[in-house]
Amino acid sequence: MSVEIELLPDPVRHGLATSGGVKCTQTAVITVDQEIFEQIWTPSTLDLLARSYWDFIRRRTLGAIRVAYRPDSQTVVLFSRHIPLLTFRSPEFQTGTDEASVTWPIERGLLVARAGRDQGFLRIAVEHSGECEDRPDRQRLVVTSEVSNFYPWIRGSRWFARLGTWIYSQTQLRTHIRVTKGFLRSLESLPDEVLKQGQGPDAIDEA
Repeated sequence: MSVEIELLPDPVRHGLATSGGVKCTQTAVITVDQEIFEQIWTPSTLDLLARSYWDFIRRRTLGAIRVAYRPDSQTVVLFSRHIPLLTFRSPEFQTGTDEASVTWPIERGLLVARAGRDQGFLRIAVEHSGECEDRPDRQRLVVTSEVSNFYPWIRGSRWFARLGTWIYSQTQLRTHIRVTKGFLRSLESLPDEVLKQGQGPDAIDEA
């Protein structure tokens, strides 16, 4: 069994706006053989993918950043609940014949400007785009990580917004992109995690 991952170039950004919501997208094309595809294309794998994202961040930061769970929300914290970086409402799962996604609506947090509370979201989406044209024995999956309509607190407003936007682009945004690309590369091990979890072979159906 083999997994091949290709990170696509980031969309061209012609400068970030000094106001309004920010959007950031990273995409990877994953090709797998038919055996792997049948193992991982299940509703339960979507939940595993979601948990793998937060676990990757925890491991990448040596446990400094992790997720604290509540019945109706989950909070990304720095060291403890006393430093809540981002609070999300409960994740929303959507599945279809050829696509699936998990979305975390952004609620609040130290990284979120007041105007951005309950505005944006983080989404991981997977699309099955069929067989590879030049390799019909392999299936093609497109995985996208998207942050949309996010209002960064560090950007500030009014006279500080221009400098704040530059600071945000060089620190928080740059870190997010680097971590997300690392996560997408780590999906090479997802089939092994599925097998360890003993996920069933039920195909993803229309919700």
